[in-house]
Amino acid sequence: MSSHTGKSPKPPALPRLLGAATADAVLIMVFAAVGRDAHQRGDILTGVLLTAWPFLAGAALGWLVGRAWRDPLSVRRAGLAVWLGSVAGGMVLRAVTGQTVVLPFVIVALLSLGLLLVGYRLLLAGARRRGRVAAPDRPDA
Repeated sequence: MSSHTGKSPKPPALPRLLGAATADAVLIMVFAAVGRDAHQRGDILTGVLLTAWPFLAGAALGWLVGRAWRDPLSVRRAGLAVWLGSVAGGMVLRAVTGQTVVLPFVIVALLSLGLLLVGYRLLLAGARRRGRVAAPDRPDA
């Protein structure tokens, strides 16, 4: 219960939840596509999916561990959990499936996915603070 209103916190709106999950998936696919383009040109669609699936699975794990559905656009609760889950889970899954895991790639993935997955949440948080983006399912916004 909230000490301010006496009511239970309202769960996030379904569009916000689906939007954040979709944005995460699309940004991970962009990361994979850019990486594939930088290193290989053949087999575009299946190549991107092959590169992306471990990171998508890791991001899903991050959503679960961080309970990101509670506040899917939160930088701390969702952004950090999804980012670190995608990188850690992605690298573990790449390793166990025989895909390349080398330190330079880990660093690039850590920085790129951090910029993408935490970055858009930071931008939205800044816009909300400035009153440019409404947050109808958050009473404090």
